[in-house]
Amino acid sequence: MSTAADLAHADDPHAHGNPAHLAHHFDTPAQQFTTNKLGMWTFLATEVLMFGGLFCAYSVYRYNHPQVYLWAHNALDPFWGMVNTIVLLASSFTMAWGVRAAQLNQRGLLQIMLTLTFLGGVVFMCVKAVEYKAKWQHFLFPGEFNSLNAEFKGRDGKSPSEARAITIEEVEHEAHLRSGAEPASAEGGEHAAPATETEVKPVQHTQNSADVKSGAAEHAAGTAPTEASKEPPIALQAIGTVVTAPDLGNESAAIVPPTMMASGTNSKVDEKVGHHLTTYSELEPLDKSQLQTFFSIYFMMTGLHGIHVLVGMGLMVWLFLRASAGQFTSQYFAPVDLVGLYWHLVDLIWIFLFPLLYLIH
Repeated sequence: MSTAADLAHADDPHAHGNPAHLAHHFDTPAQQFTTNKLGMWTFLATEVLMFGGLFCAYSVYRYNHPQVYLWAHNALDPFWGMVNTIVLLASSFTMAWGVRAAQLNQRGLLQIMLTLTFLGGVVFMCVKAVEYKAKWQHFLFPGEFNSLNAEFKGRDGKSPSEARAITIEEVEHEAHLRSGAEPASAEGGEHAAPATETEVKPVQHTQNSADVKSGAAEHAAGTAPTEASKEPPIALQAIGTVVTAPDLGNESAAIVPPTMMASGTNSKVDEKVGHHLTTYSELEPLDKSQLQTFFSIYFMMTGLHGIHVLVGMGLMVWLFLRASAGQFTSQYFAPVDLVGLYWHLVDLIWIFLFPLLYLIH
C-alpha cells in the first residue's frame, strides 16, 4: 500500500537520478534547454518589434524632414559613437567566449569573461554620460527645453536668442571641423568667414546680358572676376535649381542646390566629401520647428538602449555569482547561453543606431 510520502517521492523527478537543475515540469535536461531557448528567442522578437517601431518613426520623420536630420546629426560626435561600437563588439566577443568557457567547465575563464563583458557595459554607459552631458550643456532636449525651439525660455542666465546662437555656432563649427572645411559663423553675422570659391550667393533668374552684368557687379562688389571664378566649382554640379551665374559673365548656367536658393545666405560645400553642409539659417521655418523631434528620437532610442545595457550588466553580476558557486557545468550552462543571446541583441541594435544617428549624409 502506497503512502502519501511514497506518492510525493514518485512525483519528484530528482528522486530518479535526474540533475538538480532540472525543473519538475520538464522530463529531460534537453527538453528544458530547448524550451528555455525558444522562450528567449520569443522575448527577443518582442524586443525587435519594440525597437522596430522607433526605427519606423525615425524613417518617417527623416523622409519628411531630411534637412533637419542632416543638420541635427552634427550635434552628435561620431568619435564617441565609434568608441561605443568597438566596446560593444568587444563585449560580444567576451560574452561568446564566456559561453564557451561554461561549456568546457572552465569556471575561472567564465568569471573573467563575465567581468570583461560587465566592464564593457560600464565603458559604454560612461561614454553615453559624456554625450548626454554635452547635450545638457547645449540645451538640446526634447520638447520646449530644446534651445533650438522657438518657445525656449532660456536657462543659466542666457536669453533664448543667446542660447540658440551659441548652440548653432558650436554645432556648425564642429561640423566644419570634421568635414575639413573652413568654419563659418552660425548666423552669418560679422564674424562669418569670408566668401571662397566654394561659396555661392544665390541670385535671381536673369534674362539678358545687362541683368547679368548688374548681378555680377553686386555679387563681386566692384571686383572683376578672376580666371578661377570663371568656372563653377565641381562640388556644385549636383541636382538642384538652374540659375544664371553672374560670376561667369555670360549666359551660362550653374547648378545650385535648392537650399541655397531658398535661404538668401552664403552656403558652405564640404570639399572633402562633396556634399552641401546645410546651415541653420538655410532651414525652412517648419524644419526648424522639427529639430526637437530629432533629439526626441535620439534620446528615446539611445536611452532605451542604455536601459537594456544596464539590465545586461545586472545579469552579468547574477551570472558571476552563480559561476562563483560552481552552478554552471558542461551539463548545465543555459543561463549563460541565454544571457549571451540577449547581450548580442543589445549589440546588434547599436550597430543600427550608430550609422543612422551619427553617420547621416
